[in-house]
Amino acid sequence: MILKLFLTFLKIGAFTFGGGYAMIPLIQREVVEKNKWLTDDDILDIIAIAESTPGPIAINSATFVGYKAAGFFGAFFCTLGVVLPSFVIILLISFVLDQFKAITAVQYAFNGIRAGVLALILKALINMYKKCPKGAVSYIVMAASFVAVAVFDVNVLIVIIGCAVFGLVTSLIAEKRCAK
Repeated sequence: MILKLFLTFLKIGAFTFGGGYAMIPLIQREVVEKNKWLTDDDILDIIAIAESTPGPIAINSATFVGYKAAGFFGAFFCTLGVVLPSFVIILLISFVLDQFKAITAVQYAFNGIRAGVLALILKALINMYKKCPKGAVSYIVMAASFVAVAVFDVNVLIVIIGCAVFGLVTSLIAEKRCAK
């Protein structure tokens, strides 16, 4: 299983452009739908934790998925698998960077890749939206978070921490109401 985890995340790391958010749909498809190592709820929890933990979301997600599926060695090899392709590519590109960036075809290719990355990020957003609990409070928190970051330029970390605290407080209140 460890080898399969490593190869799965090696493939995800090698064939995904645009960082962690672009990897989320691929992680979900490989881990939940194809290999059935985790459930959709597990992936939602892992993404929430990976977003609020320091570090790149792709690495955090790979580490959490690996740990949940196969413990310490699963976490180690999933992380190695997702990082290794980028490391090797960046190492190779660094040797020819000046010549590489001057090629017009390469510049056009990266412009096309940006459009594809946007589509992958939107797909991840839609998938997460479909699986998240919805209600008036959720929509208010979502809108307030967006306005805080996009309009008032509030640091994203502050918004994430604020939302986490809000979520904890509301869940504690809901638990107390159910207990009565």
